[in-house]
Amino acid sequence: MGKPLPLGGVPSPCISVCAIDDASGLCAGCLRTLDEIAVWSVLDDDERRAVWARIGVRRAAAVARSEPRE
Repeated sequence: MGKPLPLGGVPSPCISVCAIDDASGLCAGCLRTLDEIAVWSVLDDDERRAVWARIGVRRAAAVARSEPRE
């Protein structure tokens, strides 16, 4: 069933691997921008879900770039 959500709803994507990639401007651990990290604590649940959606798009793009081409 998965982990229960913390009080407040949407969990943070932080995995405590905090290093900003100079080329992309994204955190190597959670794939958020510095702006997204900075405002996380004041976002409402809908805004947090929007950040998670952007993370999903970024992750999919990273996987697509790393797949070998035929």
